[in-house]
Amino acid sequence: MPRNNPQPTIEPASQDDLETIAELWVRLARDQRAYDSAVLPDANRDTMRDTLAAYRVTGELLVARLRREIVGFVSVSVERGSLELDATRGLLTNIYVEPAVRDQGIGTALLEAAEDTLAEQGADVVLLEVMAGNVDAHRFYRRRGYDEFRVTMRRSLEDRDENDTHSKEDG
Repeated sequence: MPRNNPQPTIEPASQDDLETIAELWVRLARDQRAYDSAVLPDANRDTMRDTLAAYRVTGELLVARLRREIVGFVSVSVERGSLELDATRGLLTNIYVEPAVRDQGIGTALLEAAEDTLAEQGADVVLLEVMAGNVDAHRFYRRRGYDEFRVTMRRSLEDRDENDTHSKEDG
């Protein structure tokens, strides 16, 4: 990080931060539309504000501030499933930094704080999803030690032709 850039402050989100964070989430969701995300940003604003409020209550919603302004956020959780696993998995569900302040170490600071939060909650590993076409996000995470773990595949059912037999032929 260049020396003349102020250091971000990473801290738990407050109740008063929720509207700002919800707006940042909408920006994140809009950005993801460029990578074929099906999530509708504005239509999900209220639902996500409620979801983010739940993360805040459990201490799993952090904000990045520069000069007291929120410029990014991250939300995490520990996976609570019905299956017994050999590792406790932490989930990084959202991370966003305002474009005007990217490349200043804020994303890294948020990611490190998220990892610390998950480790304190007993997580052994961190899982996150990245849109396949988001090359910058892939690069960001790889540089920080993340490797591909699972690949999600998709097919539109509207594009099938009536004579499509690939799945029948494959077994």
